[in-house]
Amino acid sequence: MLEYAKTILLKVSFDKILFEKELRKALRMLAPTELVELKEWCYQQFARLYRRILNRVFTQSTTT
Repeated sequence: MLEYAKTILLKVSFDKILFEKELRKALRMLAPTELVELKEWCYQQFARLYRRILNRVFTQSTTT
């Protein structure tokens, strides 16, 4: 599922609303060990474009 989530995020990365929606969906379907890897990968791939979204989504996912 991790590779699937990465593929989807790459495909929707042109639109920040879609990107956030798909990122949130990915967080719900992945195992905790996969979440760590996804977080690292997202910051490597998208930090320049979507750092605020990444910070918000990953902060909220750790508090809930």
